[in-house]
Amino acid sequence: MMKSHFQTLARYNGWANRRLYAAVGALPAAEIAAPRTGFFPSLLKTLNHLVVADRIWLSRLTATPDPDVMALDQIVAADFADLSARRAALDERIIGVVNGLPPARLDEILVYKTMAGSPFETPVDMVLAHMFNHQTHHRGQAHGMLSGTQAQPPSLDMIVFLREEQAAG
Repeated sequence: MMKSHFQTLARYNGWANRRLYAAVGALPAAEIAAPRTGFFPSLLKTLNHLVVADRIWLSRLTATPDPDVMALDQIVAADFADLSARRAALDERIIGVVNGLPPARLDEILVYKTMAGSPFETPVDMVLAHMFNHQTHHRGQAHGMLSGTQAQPPSLDMIVFLREEQAAG
């Protein structure tokens, strides 16, 4: 039951990112990089942060170090087309990792170090819950930033996703 919940969240995450990226992609590059109010103060910086954070969590979950990730505010792609491609590939990877998790793994404890090097232990199910909640949190900030542009912010409601998925059969 819990695994299927995370599988749904993984699919929703990809759907929401595709919708948000399509709207952001309609903007000129200068608008995407323009300073805005937010924890990561531009659409580009916010979306880069989400790519970085997901790579960090996936590297921890899969015990596969990602030596290219150095900081939470790192710009992994300054070009939006490159960032979009990275996001799409990462969303597919997230779906694959979640689909491949044995259900018993959700009850295990993930032992890892923070970016600052502090050791922590967190149940895998809570790591996944955090990863998807973190995406929703910052995607919401990006959605708010998008509201200050000429682009139409898309609906990112999970119920819309579920209805679309159900209609697609």
